[in-house]
Amino acid sequence: MKQRIVFVTFMSLSLQSLQALTAVAETGSYAGAARQLGLTPPGVSQHVHGMEKCYSVTLFTRDSGKLVPTPLCEQICDASERMLVEKTAVERMLSRNGSLKNGCLSVGLGNGRSGMSLVSAFSKRYPNVSLNVTTGSFQTIMRAVLNHSVDVGVLPETPKDSRFRRVELLAAQVVAIAHPESQIARYQTLTAADLMKERLIFRAEGSSTQKVVNRFFLDQGMTPTACLTLDQRDGVYEAVANGLGVGFVWRIGSRGNDDVVPIFLAGARTTSTNVVFAPVDRRLQTLDAFFRLAGGVS
Repeated sequence: MKQRIVFVTFMSLSLQSLQALTAVAETGSYAGAARQLGLTPPGVSQHVHGMEKCYSVTLFTRDSGKLVPTPLCEQICDASERMLVEKTAVERMLSRNGSLKNGCLSVGLGNGRSGMSLVSAFSKRYPNVSLNVTTGSFQTIMRAVLNHSVDVGVLPETPKDSRFRRVELLAAQVVAIAHPESQIARYQTLTAADLMKERLIFRAEGSSTQKVVNRFFLDQGMTPTACLTLDQRDGVYEAVANGLGVGFVWRIGSRGNDDVVPIFLAGARTTSTNVVFAPVDRRLQTLDAFFRLAGGVS
C-alpha cells in the first residue's frame, strides 16, 4: 500500500488580515469592521474566512446575529494589537530618521577637516538634525556608503558611477610637512627631486592623500620608497613631529599645528576635488538638504 503524503500550504498572514480580524472582533459584524477600515463587508469576510479555512480553525461564533470571537481569536487579536503598535513605532522611526525636524544623518569623511566645514554649515542650517560623523580611509568610507553604514560620503576624486548621485566641491591640496628644525623646513616649495633625498613617510595605499602623492611623483618620473608607512593621518603628524622624516597631508588639515611646517609641492598637480556622494536609491529629507547645501558651496 502506497503511503499518501498530503502537502499543506499555509497562507501568508498580512497586517491587513489581522486588522480585519481585530475590527470584526471589536464591532461584532463584517459591516461594522468594513466601515471602520474603509473596506467592503465581503472584503473583510474574505480575510477572516481565508484564515479559518487555511488553518482549520474557528475564529467567530454567532450569538443573536452578532459575531463573537472565540478564545483563540481573542488571543490572536491581543497579539495583533501588539504587532500593530510595533508597526506604528517602526513607521515613526523611519519617518523621523530622515526628517529635518528631528531626524538624523550619518556622514563619512575621508579627510575629516576638508568635509567638516560642510558638516558645520549643515548643523547651523538644520540644528534639530542629529549628525553622526565617521572618518576613515578612502576605501573605508566608500565601503560604508555602499553598505549603508553611512548615509553620505565626502571623498576626494570619487569616480563617476551610475550607482551614486554626486556633487563636486572645491579642490583640496596636498602639502608636505617637515619638522620645524629640519633643513628642509626653510624651503618654500619642494619638487619630487628634492623629496627623493629625504626620508619619506607615506600613508597606506587605501588613503586618498597617498593617491595624490603617488601621482605627484609619477608625473615627475620618480619612484620613491617610503621609510615608514602609516594607516592614520595623526600617526603621520606624530612621526614628523618626532623627526622621523617628511610626511604628506591635506593643506587644510595642516593649519594650526606648530609641531610641523607645511611646504607646498611644485612640479606637478597636487590638488584633488572633493565629492559628496550617496547611493541614488537613498532618499531622505536630510540627505536631500545636505546635497542642496553642498551644491551651493561647490
